[in-house]
Amino acid sequence: MENVLDVYKRPYSKSYPVICMDESPKQLIGETRVTERMKDGCKLIDYEYSRKGVCNIFIANEPLTGKRMVKVTERKTKLDWAGFVKEIADSRPDAKKITLVMDNLNTHKPSSLYEKYLPKEAKRVWDRFEFVFTPKHGSWLNMAEIELNVLNGQCLNRRIDNLEEVKDEVEAWQNHRNNKNAKINWRFTTKDSRIKLKRLYPSIDT
Repeated sequence: MENVLDVYKRPYSKSYPVICMDESPKQLIGETRVTERMKDGCKLIDYEYSRKGVCNIFIANEPLTGKRMVKVTERKTKLDWAGFVKEIADSRPDAKKITLVMDNLNTHKPSSLYEKYLPKEAKRVWDRFEFVFTPKHGSWLNMAEIELNVLNGQCLNRRIDNLEEVKDEVEAWQNHRNNKNAKINWRFTTKDSRIKLKRLYPSIDT
């Protein structure tokens, strides 16, 4: 935890950017009945719905610049993750080393890159990063999780029944939020953690 919090204290550097990455499923839901609009413009939505499958949303945000990139995929496999990580690397061609904060999901491994790319390319992508993992049960430390919550609240908090519409809506949200340079006001520090989360630290007799 303290390692992640130390990363967040680093000053901005174009050569050594800090990027947070996360992923989340999105259920595709369709209507079973034709909806109607009332006289005041409100839309009536029936409580019944039909499941149309699930897609996955990858998100990477750079907290200090207020920029993020989002990718919608059909699945959340090792190969999908490897492809997104390569996109992150290629989006920062001038960076000497990218610090990537993410959780300890079993797909977040070097082997995922080697399963998708030839060894030379897999090694090139892997060497672009310094990986920083959030602790077990500590995914709340990942600022990308905050961005996902904003995305879900502002853009995906309704029924969408197909992948293409999710992609279109997410792209529009991403561009709008990037144009605003919307940043996360992160205030939790190592000093705070030693007070508020004192129970997590070992007890030392003095």
